[in-house]
Amino acid sequence: MKPTLFVLAAGMGSRYGGLKQLDGLGPNGETIMDYSIFDAIRGGFGKIVFVIRKDFEDDFREKIISKYENYIPVEVVFQGIDNLPAGFTVPAGRVKPWGTNHAVLMGKEVINEPFAVINADDFYGRDSFAVLGKQLIGMNGKKNDYCMVGYRVGNTLSESGSVARGVCATDVDGYLTTVVERTSIERIDGNVSFKDENGEVVTIADHTPVSMNMWGFTPDYFQYSEDIFVDFLKENIDNPKSEFFIPLAVNHLINSGIARVKVLDTTSKWFGVTYAADRQGVVDKIQALIGSGEYPDKLF
Repeated sequence: MKPTLFVLAAGMGSRYGGLKQLDGLGPNGETIMDYSIFDAIRGGFGKIVFVIRKDFEDDFREKIISKYENYIPVEVVFQGIDNLPAGFTVPAGRVKPWGTNHAVLMGKEVINEPFAVINADDFYGRDSFAVLGKQLIGMNGKKNDYCMVGYRVGNTLSESGSVARGVCATDVDGYLTTVVERTSIERIDGNVSFKDENGEVVTIADHTPVSMNMWGFTPDYFQYSEDIFVDFLKENIDNPKSEFFIPLAVNHLINSGIARVKVLDTTSKWFGVTYAADRQGVVDKIQALIGSGEYPDKLF
Protein backbone atom coordinates (compact mmCIF):
# COMPACT_ATOMS: atom_id res chain seq x y z
CA MET A 1 0.00 0.00 0.00
CA LYS A 2 1.50 3.31 -1.06
CA PRO A 3 1.55 6.14 1.49
CA THR A 4 -0.58 9.29 1.18
CA LEU A 5 0.66 12.87 1.20
CA PHE A 6 -1.55 15.13 3.32
CA VAL A 7 -1.02 18.81 2.42
CA LEU A 8 -2.05 21.49 4.94
CA ALA A 9 -3.32 24.33 2.75
CA ALA A 10 -6.14 25.83 4.83
CA GLY A 11 -4.13 28.72 6.27
CA MET A 12 -3.71 30.38 2.92
CA GLY A 13 -2.04 33.69 2.47
CA SER A 14 -2.44 35.30 5.88
CA ARG A 15 1.17 36.47 6.26
CA TYR A 16 2.35 36.87 2.72
CA GLY A 17 -0.57 38.84 1.31
CA GLY A 18 -2.61 37.09 -1.36
CA LEU A 19 -2.72 33.36 -1.96
CA LYS A 20 0.94 32.49 -1.65
CA GLN A 21 0.27 28.80 -2.27
CA LEU A 22 -0.91 29.79 -5.75
CA ASP A 23 2.04 32.05 -6.46
CA GLY A 24 3.98 30.86 -9.50
CA LEU A 25 7.67 30.67 -8.55
CA GLY A 26 8.95 28.17 -11.13
CA PRO A 27 9.74 29.00 -14.78
CA ASN A 28 6.29 27.84 -15.98
CA GLY A 29 4.31 29.27 -13.09
CA GLU A 30 4.91 26.27 -10.79
CA THR A 31 3.97 26.78 -7.14
CA ILE A 32 6.01 25.49 -4.20
CA MET A 33 3.30 22.85 -3.81
CA ASP A 34 3.89 21.61 -7.35
CA TYR A 35 7.48 20.75 -6.41
CA SER A 36 6.31 18.89 -3.30
CA ILE A 37 3.78 16.86 -5.31
CA PHE A 38 6.40 16.09 -7.97
CA ASP A 39 8.88 14.94 -5.30
CA ALA A 40 6.19 12.89 -3.52
CA ILE A 41 5.26 11.03 -6.71
CA ARG A 42 8.89 10.06 -7.34
CA GLY A 43 9.28 9.26 -3.62
CA GLY A 44 6.63 6.50 -3.89
CA PHE A 45 3.48 8.25 -2.64
CA GLY A 46 0.19 7.04 -4.14
CA LYS A 47 -2.40 9.69 -3.27
CA ILE A 48 -2.59 13.38 -2.36
CA VAL A 49 -5.11 14.80 0.11
CA PHE A 50 -5.42 18.58 0.49
CA VAL A 51 -7.08 20.26 3.45
CA ILE A 52 -8.37 23.69 2.44
CA ARG A 53 -11.03 26.23 3.39
CA LYS A 54 -14.41 25.58 1.78
CA ASP A 55 -14.67 29.13 0.40
CA PHE A 56 -11.53 28.51 -1.59
CA GLU A 57 -12.60 25.29 -3.29
CA ASP A 58 -13.43 26.45 -6.83
CA ASP A 59 -10.23 28.47 -7.22
CA PHE A 60 -8.19 25.61 -5.81
CA ARG A 61 -9.68 22.92 -8.02
CA GLU A 62 -9.21 25.03 -11.12
CA LYS A 63 -5.66 26.28 -10.47
CA ILE A 64 -4.12 23.44 -8.51
CA ILE A 65 -5.85 20.08 -8.68
CA SER A 66 -6.50 20.10 -12.42
CA LYS A 67 -2.71 19.86 -12.94
CA TYR A 68 -2.26 16.60 -11.05
CA GLU A 69 -5.28 14.62 -12.17
CA ASN A 70 -3.43 12.56 -14.77
CA TYR A 71 -0.49 11.88 -12.46
CA ILE A 72 -1.88 10.86 -9.06
CA PRO A 73 -5.29 10.49 -7.32
CA VAL A 74 -6.30 13.63 -5.40
CA GLU A 75 -8.89 14.24 -2.67
CA VAL A 76 -9.94 17.44 -0.89
CA VAL A 77 -11.16 17.84 2.69
CA PHE A 78 -12.19 21.04 4.43
CA GLN A 79 -11.11 22.62 7.70
CA GLY A 80 -13.94 24.62 9.23
CA ILE A 81 -13.87 26.43 12.54
CA ASP A 82 -17.16 24.73 13.47
CA ASN A 83 -15.80 21.23 12.89
CA LEU A 84 -15.62 20.27 16.58
CA PRO A 85 -16.15 17.06 18.57
CA ALA A 86 -19.63 16.31 19.93
CA GLY A 87 -20.62 18.56 22.81
CA PHE A 88 -18.53 21.57 21.76
CA THR A 89 -19.64 24.72 19.95
CA VAL A 90 -17.58 27.59 18.58
CA PRO A 91 -17.42 30.42 21.14
CA ALA A 92 -18.71 33.84 20.05
CA GLY A 93 -15.92 35.94 18.56
CA ARG A 94 -13.70 33.01 17.55
CA VAL A 95 -12.34 33.59 14.03
CA LYS A 96 -8.94 31.86 14.17
CA PRO A 97 -8.76 28.25 12.88
CA TRP A 98 -7.97 25.61 15.51
CA GLY A 99 -4.42 24.89 14.29
CA THR A 100 -2.37 22.32 12.39
CA ASN A 101 -3.42 19.20 14.27
CA HIS A 102 -7.09 20.15 13.89
CA ALA A 103 -6.37 20.36 10.15
CA VAL A 104 -4.85 16.85 10.31
CA LEU A 105 -8.06 15.54 11.91
CA MET A 106 -9.98 16.54 8.78
CA GLY A 107 -8.31 13.64 6.93
CA LYS A 108 -9.77 10.95 9.18
CA GLU A 109 -12.49 9.80 6.76
CA VAL A 110 -10.32 9.55 3.63
CA ILE A 111 -6.91 8.30 4.86
CA ASN A 112 -6.56 4.63 5.80
CA GLU A 113 -2.83 4.12 5.14
CA PRO A 114 0.46 5.56 6.45
CA PHE A 115 0.58 9.25 5.58
CA ALA A 116 2.90 12.23 5.56
CA VAL A 117 1.87 15.73 6.67
CA ILE A 118 3.46 18.83 5.11
CA ASN A 119 2.81 22.56 4.86
CA ALA A 120 1.65 23.76 1.44
CA ASP A 121 4.02 26.72 1.34
CA ASP A 122 7.33 25.12 2.35
CA PHE A 123 9.90 23.84 -0.14
CA TYR A 124 11.09 20.54 1.34
CA GLY A 125 13.37 19.13 -1.37
CA ARG A 126 13.67 15.82 -3.19
CA ASP A 127 15.69 13.85 -0.62
CA SER A 128 13.23 14.51 2.21
CA PHE A 129 10.34 12.91 0.26
CA ALA A 130 12.52 9.94 -0.70
CA VAL A 131 13.53 9.37 2.95
CA LEU A 132 9.99 9.83 4.29
CA GLY A 133 8.33 7.75 1.56
CA LYS A 134 10.64 4.81 2.26
CA GLN A 135 9.99 5.01 6.01
CA LEU A 136 6.20 5.19 5.53
CA ILE A 137 6.15 2.15 3.23
CA GLY A 138 7.79 0.24 6.10
CA MET A 139 5.09 1.47 8.52
CA ASN A 140 2.24 -0.39 6.77
CA GLY A 141 0.13 -2.25 9.32
CA LYS A 142 1.96 -0.77 12.32
CA LYS A 143 0.63 1.39 15.15
CA ASN A 144 2.16 3.87 17.61
CA ASP A 145 5.33 4.10 15.51
CA TYR A 146 5.61 7.47 13.77
CA CYS A 147 8.37 9.54 12.22
CA MET A 148 9.37 13.06 11.29
CA VAL A 149 11.97 14.51 8.96
CA GLY A 150 14.57 16.34 11.01
CA TYR A 151 16.19 19.04 8.89
CA ARG A 152 19.75 20.02 9.77
CA VAL A 153 19.25 23.50 11.23
CA GLY A 154 22.05 24.91 9.08
CA ASN A 155 19.99 23.97 5.99
CA THR A 156 16.92 25.94 7.12
CA LEU A 157 18.20 29.46 7.85
CA SER A 158 17.03 32.60 6.09
CA GLU A 159 19.17 35.33 4.59
CA SER A 160 16.46 37.81 5.57
CA GLY A 161 17.03 37.53 9.32
CA SER A 162 16.41 35.22 12.24
CA VAL A 163 13.93 32.32 12.19
CA ALA A 164 11.92 30.29 14.70
CA ARG A 165 12.41 26.51 14.63
CA GLY A 166 11.35 23.50 16.67
CA VAL A 167 14.73 22.23 17.90
CA CYS A 168 14.62 18.45 18.41
CA ALA A 169 16.35 16.26 20.95
CA THR A 170 16.66 12.51 20.31
CA ASP A 171 17.63 9.43 22.30
CA VAL A 172 20.52 7.12 21.40
CA ASP A 173 18.30 5.20 18.94
CA GLY A 174 17.28 8.35 17.06
CA TYR A 175 13.77 8.65 18.52
CA LEU A 176 12.36 12.06 19.40
CA THR A 177 12.40 13.03 23.08
CA THR A 178 11.37 16.71 22.85
CA VAL A 179 10.66 19.51 20.39
CA VAL A 180 11.36 22.96 21.85
CA GLU A 181 10.32 26.02 19.87
CA ARG A 182 13.29 28.40 19.68
CA THR A 183 13.03 31.90 18.28
CA SER A 184 15.73 34.19 16.88
CA ILE A 185 17.86 31.42 15.38
CA GLU A 186 20.52 32.85 13.07
CA ARG A 187 24.15 32.44 12.07
CA ILE A 188 26.43 34.66 14.19
CA ASP A 189 30.18 34.66 13.45
CA GLY A 190 29.73 31.44 11.46
CA ASN A 191 27.85 29.58 14.23
CA VAL A 192 24.14 28.77 14.45
CA SER A 193 22.87 30.47 17.63
CA PHE A 194 19.65 31.32 19.46
CA LYS A 195 18.66 33.12 22.65
CA ASP A 196 17.32 30.85 25.38
CA GLU A 197 14.59 31.67 27.92
CA ASN A 198 17.14 33.59 30.05
CA GLY A 199 18.29 35.71 27.13
CA GLU A 200 21.61 33.85 26.93
CA VAL A 201 23.06 33.12 23.49
CA VAL A 202 23.31 29.36 22.90
CA THR A 203 25.30 27.90 19.99
CA ILE A 204 24.16 24.65 18.35
CA ALA A 205 25.77 22.43 15.73
CA ASP A 206 24.77 22.88 12.07
CA HIS A 207 23.44 19.30 11.90
CA THR A 208 21.10 19.67 14.93
CA PRO A 209 17.68 18.39 13.78
CA VAL A 210 14.77 20.81 13.63
CA SER A 211 11.11 20.21 12.78
CA MET A 212 9.77 21.86 9.62
CA ASN A 213 6.32 20.27 10.04
CA MET A 214 7.08 17.20 7.92
CA TRP A 215 5.62 14.25 9.80
CA GLY A 216 4.80 10.60 9.13
CA PHE A 217 1.87 8.89 10.87
CA THR A 218 -0.29 5.78 10.70
CA PRO A 219 -4.11 6.08 10.83
CA ASP A 220 -4.31 5.33 14.58
CA TYR A 221 -2.97 8.88 15.05
CA PHE A 222 -6.42 10.27 14.18
CA GLN A 223 -8.15 8.73 17.21
CA TYR A 224 -5.38 9.83 19.57
CA SER A 225 -5.59 13.33 18.14
CA GLU A 226 -9.34 13.46 18.63
CA ASP A 227 -9.02 12.42 22.27
CA ILE A 228 -6.26 14.95 22.92
CA PHE A 229 -8.28 17.65 21.11
CA VAL A 230 -11.23 17.08 23.48
CA ASP A 231 -8.92 17.66 26.47
CA PHE A 232 -7.41 20.68 24.73
CA LEU A 233 -10.86 22.23 24.14
CA LYS A 234 -11.93 21.68 27.76
CA GLU A 235 -9.00 23.85 28.83
CA ASN A 236 -8.64 26.31 25.95
CA ILE A 237 -11.94 26.77 24.12
CA ASP A 238 -12.48 30.28 25.53
CA ASN A 239 -9.02 31.52 24.56
CA PRO A 240 -9.59 33.09 21.11
CA LYS A 241 -5.93 32.60 20.13
CA SER A 242 -5.46 29.00 21.29
CA GLU A 243 -4.33 26.53 18.59
CA PHE A 244 -4.02 22.76 18.59
CA PHE A 245 -0.60 22.18 17.02
CA ILE A 246 0.91 18.86 15.87
CA PRO A 247 3.89 19.01 18.31
CA LEU A 248 1.45 19.39 21.21
CA ALA A 249 -0.23 16.07 20.36
CA VAL A 250 3.08 14.36 19.49
CA ASN A 251 4.74 15.47 22.75
CA HIS A 252 1.74 14.18 24.69
CA LEU A 253 1.97 10.74 23.02
CA ILE A 254 5.74 10.53 23.56
CA ASN A 255 5.58 11.65 27.21
CA SER A 256 2.74 9.21 27.91
CA GLY A 257 4.78 6.35 26.44
CA ILE A 258 2.00 5.66 23.91
CA ALA A 259 3.94 6.31 20.71
CA ARG A 260 7.46 6.89 19.50
CA VAL A 261 8.70 9.10 16.68
CA LYS A 262 11.79 8.27 14.63
CA VAL A 263 13.72 11.36 13.51
CA LEU A 264 14.86 10.91 9.90
CA ASP A 265 17.90 12.80 8.63
CA THR A 266 17.78 14.52 5.24
CA THR A 267 20.33 16.30 3.09
CA SER A 268 17.55 18.50 1.64
CA LYS A 269 17.73 22.25 2.12
CA TRP A 270 14.45 23.78 3.26
CA PHE A 271 13.28 27.15 2.04
CA GLY A 272 10.03 29.08 2.04
CA VAL A 273 8.30 32.35 1.39
CA THR A 274 7.49 33.69 4.84
CA TYR A 275 7.50 37.33 3.78
CA ALA A 276 7.09 38.97 0.40
CA ALA A 277 10.80 39.92 0.47
CA ASP A 278 11.74 36.21 0.39
CA ARG A 279 10.10 35.63 -2.97
CA GLN A 280 12.96 36.39 -5.36
CA GLY A 281 15.40 34.26 -3.37
CA VAL A 282 13.09 31.27 -3.72
CA VAL A 283 12.70 31.85 -7.47
CA ASP A 284 16.51 31.90 -7.78
CA LYS A 285 16.98 28.74 -5.70
CA ILE A 286 14.40 26.83 -7.77
CA GLN A 287 16.13 27.98 -10.96
CA ALA A 288 19.48 26.75 -9.60
CA LEU A 289 17.94 23.30 -8.82
CA ILE A 290 16.58 23.11 -12.36
CA GLY A 291 20.00 24.12 -13.69
CA SER A 292 21.67 21.30 -11.72
CA GLY A 293 19.22 18.71 -13.10
CA GLU A 294 17.29 18.18 -9.85
CA TYR A 295 14.00 19.16 -11.54
CA PRO A 296 12.81 19.33 -15.15
CA ASP A 297 12.00 22.75 -16.57
CA LYS A 298 8.27 21.87 -16.63
CA LEU A 299 6.88 19.61 -13.91
CA PHE A 300 3.36 18.71 -15.07
